[in-house]
Amino acid sequence: MKKKVEILAPAKNLAQGIMAINSGADALYIGAEAFGARSNATNSLEDIAELVRYAHLFKAQVFVVINTILYDKELEECRELIHQLYRIGVDALIVQDMALLEMDLPPIVLHASTQANNRDPKHVKFLADAGMKRVVLARELNLDQVREIHEATDVELEFFVSGALCVSFSGNCYMSVANGERSANRGSCAQNCRLPYQLVDGNGEILIHTSHLLSIKDLDLSDHLPNLIEAGVTSFKIEGRLKDAVYVKNNVSYLRQKLDAFLETNDQFTKASSGKIHYNFEPQMDRSFNRGYTDYFLNKRKERIGSWETPKSQGQYIGKVVEAIGKGYRIENSELLNNGDGLYFLNENDEADGAQINVILNQTVILNHPKSIKPGTLIYRNSDAEFIRLVERDDSAIRKIGVNLHLQETSTGFQLEAIDEDGHKAIVLYPASKEISEKPDMEANIKKNLAKTGNTPFTAEEISLSFTENWFLPISKINELRRDVLEQLMDIRIRDYQRKECKIEKTNHPYPVDKLDFTYNVSNKLARNFYERHGVTEIEKAFELQWDPGKSRVMTTKYCVKYELGKCARFQRETMGEKLKEPLTLKHGEVEYKLKFNCKPCEMEIWEKDAEFEVDEDWDF
Repeated sequence: MKKKVEILAPAKNLAQGIMAINSGADALYIGAEAFGARSNATNSLEDIAELVRYAHLFKAQVFVVINTILYDKELEECRELIHQLYRIGVDALIVQDMALLEMDLPPIVLHASTQANNRDPKHVKFLADAGMKRVVLARELNLDQVREIHEATDVELEFFVSGALCVSFSGNCYMSVANGERSANRGSCAQNCRLPYQLVDGNGEILIHTSHLLSIKDLDLSDHLPNLIEAGVTSFKIEGRLKDAVYVKNNVSYLRQKLDAFLETNDQFTKASSGKIHYNFEPQMDRSFNRGYTDYFLNKRKERIGSWETPKSQGQYIGKVVEAIGKGYRIENSELLNNGDGLYFLNENDEADGAQINVILNQTVILNHPKSIKPGTLIYRNSDAEFIRLVERDDSAIRKIGVNLHLQETSTGFQLEAIDEDGHKAIVLYPASKEISEKPDMEANIKKNLAKTGNTPFTAEEISLSFTENWFLPISKINELRRDVLEQLMDIRIRDYQRKECKIEKTNHPYPVDKLDFTYNVSNKLARNFYERHGVTEIEKAFELQWDPGKSRVMTTKYCVKYELGKCARFQRETMGEKLKEPLTLKHGEVEYKLKFNCKPCEMEIWEKDAEFEVDEDWDF
């Protein structure tokens, strides 16, 4: 039996969820009315129920994110919400808080969110044995680590393959709490990592006056899908529950085409949903929001991944400014540009800048920009007016389920049978006395009208007739039969959809460690009960419940400022030059953070300004 692999798309709301399905998504993840890690992307139960019905028509799944940490007073409200989500047909929940494994829940499938620290085989196997049917792996893992996890357990593995990257290990960023008492783990990330900072060394010398030193590029693993499948990943996740419709449609469509190209040449795997998609545009990921792209650590640490100039969209590279001509510019590949496009470039001070195209005359680009742009400047397009217009059209991506229609005579009249690509069958009868048609092309007319599936989710792939004579049927009746049989087929597909279920059975197998610090985000009594039952002896409260202002560690990350500066003793020893005087400090206004570099695990920690720690000597590698 072939193994299913899926494209998993974000759904900010009902409309974008339907659009993602039409563009080729095999599954969606969406926020409910509460307890999702994007508080600005909530949805009513009514909208989720409608999305579930639409997705199930194509055998696509709908996952709801319940991935915030919970406080004791919220446990019952969360439990009731989960029962409601189960009743409306949701396929699975994406969860962070282990309290859910202690609740009296319906038999709904649970997936462990990336905020659950899914970084190593022991931890992932523990979660699988506890009842999780899928684990969303940490973005920081490389291919070898993914493969090791897959070899340790047969749990489903999900991996982010495109979109914005959280600079912190997911679930382990507390900057929003420390700098404004908003919690990323409670759905209110303030994106402090995208702010501009000064970098100051241990002598008080300013090394960098202002730059977005914690902002990193966006993820693009579209060329690595076969490698990830080989390593054990079966779900490819797109980040972006706060992104616009063009971004979602473009990313889903691009990855759909990439994955389908692989599936066409591999008989071990198959897509996870039904239907074929016809595109009336050419998907290109760099034509929607992006900060430049990186493969992050999938192929281990190799490239610099910072997006220091700006946290805003860089977009698609166009070419260099060749020369200034009057009030305009000659730009390489200017034929790709259109009136109204937005351009991105670095100005003469190496600062992120932008301009909008007023008009293009004789290959001269006239910009709405007060200052001159010097020749040699690299030009990117971060707002593509024509592409946006094209992608926003409803017919830019159309998904259809293949169906065979067979019209045959019966003893009392006629019947139309529809069998879709998944074997579902619908039949409608037409009692009628039979009359021989005076037109010799009656059969051709019948087939022509049966093929008009219009705005239904079906396309007629084969149409056949079984007549003993050239029977006459009114065109209006043929159209009615077609409408009725396809409506019935839609109802049958939704009715017969097989949702997987799983009742959590409490276990007591040992947790991989017996002491938990605040990064395990234990914020309620049920989560504490869960870990104690699994042998944990010491459990620290979540950061939000015990923050020590000014002295706390607020982030742990695989990203490294020293590496970005070319000062890494592990990887850049031969070229690093003079060592930096530590501790390094990030400053944004009155806010200060100290950087601590743990070279052995190859991680960086960010601490508040009054924290005290020893500066590690560079490890001897």
